[in-house]
Amino acid sequence: MKATILHESRGRMRLRLPRRPSLRQADLLAAWLTARPWAQEIAVHERTGCVILRYRGARAAVLADLRAFSWAAASRTIDLPAHSTRALDRAFEEKLVIKTAQKLAATLFFPAPLRIARIAWHMLPFLRRGLGCIWRRQLRVELLDAISITLAACRGEFGTVGAVMFLLEIGELLEEWTHKRSVADLAQCMSLHVDRVWLRTPQGDILTPITQIQPGDAVVVRTGGIIPMDGTLLEGEIAVDQASLTGESLPVAKRPGGTVYAGTVVAEGECVMAVKATSGQSRYDQIVHMIEQSEQLKSEAESRAARLADKLVPYTFAGSLASLALTRNVSRALSVLMVDFSCALKLAMPLAVLSAMREAGRAHITVKGGKFLEAVAGADTIVFDKTGTLTHACPRVAQVIPFGGHDEAEMLRLAACLEEHFPHSMANAVVAEAKRRGLDHEEYHAKVEYLVAHGIVSAVDGQRVLIGSAHFVFEDEGCTIPTGEQQRFDELPLHYSHLYLAVGGQLAAVLCIADPLREEARAVLSVLRGLGIRHTVMLTGDSQRTAAAIAAQLGVDEFRAEVLPADKAQFIAARRQAGHTVLMVGDGINDSPALSEADAGIAISDGAALAREIADITIAADSLWELVTLRQIATALMARIDANYRFVIGFNGALIALGVGGVLPPATSAMLHNLSTLGVSLHSMSTLPVERPNENI
Repeated sequence: MKATILHESRGRMRLRLPRRPSLRQADLLAAWLTARPWAQEIAVHERTGCVILRYRGARAAVLADLRAFSWAAASRTIDLPAHSTRALDRAFEEKLVIKTAQKLAATLFFPAPLRIARIAWHMLPFLRRGLGCIWRRQLRVELLDAISITLAACRGEFGTVGAVMFLLEIGELLEEWTHKRSVADLAQCMSLHVDRVWLRTPQGDILTPITQIQPGDAVVVRTGGIIPMDGTLLEGEIAVDQASLTGESLPVAKRPGGTVYAGTVVAEGECVMAVKATSGQSRYDQIVHMIEQSEQLKSEAESRAARLADKLVPYTFAGSLASLALTRNVSRALSVLMVDFSCALKLAMPLAVLSAMREAGRAHITVKGGKFLEAVAGADTIVFDKTGTLTHACPRVAQVIPFGGHDEAEMLRLAACLEEHFPHSMANAVVAEAKRRGLDHEEYHAKVEYLVAHGIVSAVDGQRVLIGSAHFVFEDEGCTIPTGEQQRFDELPLHYSHLYLAVGGQLAAVLCIADPLREEARAVLSVLRGLGIRHTVMLTGDSQRTAAAIAAQLGVDEFRAEVLPADKAQFIAARRQAGHTVLMVGDGINDSPALSEADAGIAISDGAALAREIADITIAADSLWELVTLRQIATALMARIDANYRFVIGFNGALIALGVGGVLPPATSAMLHNLSTLGVSLHSMSTLPVERPNENI
């Protein structure tokens, strides 16, 4: 790619492209640049053809990547969403400009009769909605708008009518844009991020980039895996978690011939599916529909605002009639009618929540509903899984200790062959170590079965092969330690996590996994306490001794060792029953029950697909500081909602009092009311006052 450097400073560069890109090209370039390892913040401005990028690392690496970029190559490797938020923004900008220009032109250049005719035409939708409320016998804000506009028109105050309708239309436009943009951002965050799939071929299962998959290809999906595309089941019987699309709480059984959908998760079993379409874009539309229809999007604060707004409408009518009865002054009664609480309450609260969710998205935090932000703001307890959550998401194999005369390299190869089917942080470590040693772990085992929170079962040369926890291998499966090697087993290093590999009922090897703690973990816990979290808990399947050492390093208030998935969920349920609001942070399939049980489940983005689907919130795997940002956003949101309540009730109450007292005429009352509604809505859309956490603590 050719581009001119317009300005440059340390870690920042501004470029100009030879020609202005289209909307799709701008999205493509932004996605490609964002995926670079040096990218920190990317902005592509299609109107000016400028690109602003912030980067870390060497300048030479940035320039080398920019030179290597080509539109054709990027189109082949990047799967853009079907709906562009950039196009959405452009469409609403044009609507806003056109509406404002039309209003200005009509006011400045139209003669009075034509202005009145235009106002009368614009009144029709308001009158239609008002008549609809009468027909349904509902006292709603639409009826207030219709009556106040009609009365003002009957009094000949067409300037007031035009101004009021213009403000209402602008408010509706801004609400529609903010809602659609927020939903689109959420949908993109929740859309699939699957890079590679297992392609079934005559030569065996091959890990293949998803961009190379064609309709009709056979793809293998195993327990815990996300179904990457819509398709039809060819082999296998599976239980599919479809909650993300249908809201069903229980997994649905699928058999050969059944249809499976992109974005759902295989909760149990293994299948081969025939791909119907290579694009998962239908998933985007399904998510948008789900978000728009789901009550999860509404927090209790939003619902409370809507209920209060509806309750206040009759009181506004009563105040207007009382003013007319007491003063015999139509102008004063109209002043009261021109003011209502519903507009601001119903508009500002959802905008505040959606804007907060969008702001969280910019911080690489996906929130699936407003009520979960409310739960985060009110939480007093946070529970952490250890592996992949409080520890780095990329542990490594520090040592392989063979038993029973087995070869170390052969045991590592066998372990990698099993673990590559079920990507998790420890499984990834085993596969990576085999690759580092140059061990080819091609398929030579039978069907692989994954037992949640225990391990993996398969068969090699007619012998049963197991890999997993000590509880699974020795207690559940009854495997034994080879004769004469008990002492070696007792001397296993305790500062490592252990994976046990057994062949034919006997221990064959122990893989020692170095799982270092995240450097920021202790500081994050300290900052969360300062933000109101009173109790921090770590749950782990490690031994009591190992868990105690890690808990001491972290400074958690409580820890539980050797716990199973059901134990985690029961612990959280007990805390909630005791009156606590509980957050759960995890990344594995075994964390799924606990994530579902918590008031808000928080998953790590590179964790198991099932955990991400069940979780209410997803944070990036880069840093736990995003938990601090999430808490700050949630707290700031609730503070903004409370402030909105006080302002709306106080300001509109004052307008009603001034109208009844004859201080404000109807036109001024309506103008101030609509300006206040627009003002509080714009304020709700503004950036929340969130202080970026100090990651150097």
